[in-house]
Amino acid sequence: MSHHAFLEQILLRKRNETRALLYSEIAEPEPLTENLFFEALTEGDPPRIIAETKKASPSAGAINQEMDVVTQAQLYQEGGASAVSVLVDAAFEGSWQDLREVSEAIELPVLCKEFILHPVQLDLAALYGAQGVLLIAAVLGEDGLAQMVEECNRLNLEPLVEIHTAQELEWAISSGSRIIGINNRNLSTFEVNLDTTLTLAPLVPQDRLIVCESGIKTREDIIRIQNETGVQVFLIGETLARARDPVRMLEELRGMA
Repeated sequence: MSHHAFLEQILLRKRNETRALLYSEIAEPEPLTENLFFEALTEGDPPRIIAETKKASPSAGAINQEMDVVTQAQLYQEGGASAVSVLVDAAFEGSWQDLREVSEAIELPVLCKEFILHPVQLDLAALYGAQGVLLIAAVLGEDGLAQMVEECNRLNLEPLVEIHTAQELEWAISSGSRIIGINNRNLSTFEVNLDTTLTLAPLVPQDRLIVCESGIKTREDIIRIQNETGVQVFLIGETLARARDPVRMLEELRGMA
């Protein structure tokens, strides 16, 4: 199966999951009274890292299937992560329960990493303790993205809008999202190229916060991105999930070890 077909399969399954959620008894969440996700990514010494609990992925296969996500998240907190990203999709061996348990176990703000297609998923993210939510421009399109950012604002969730092209960047800017994630991974081919961040970061308005996503393996990768673009926030999953000592790996990536 091609990678593009794999993404289509995920989205087909996600639409079915979303329909099922609409028929389940999900409580109407109150807007979050406090949201520190944006502050966590703008305060303290850079680089600031969103550390991801990643057991597996469609492109890499099994990464760390023995991982206990709560323990991993606690290690990330100990290692100086600014926030933790929790995958809830089955293709990454994640779950909504993971999101709930991690949110309850750590003090850092948590990002819900999901293929968001419908506001009901945002309701669930808020109920299960997320403060940030990933919105993928390529999945939602211009109008869908604008609608989901509006819904996030209603719930006081912080949207992190993920883009991979200049056109998607335009959608992200017009949506009003404060945080724009540049994904170095092409979702159609799953190929990773750090040049994506180097190319797109200069096009992002100064009043938006950029997150560099995917492909960061070493401290040198971080320094290169920082020096060439000024980007100071990085979402890192596979490198940390594979590390025997996630605390030390985080400290190394942050230049503290």
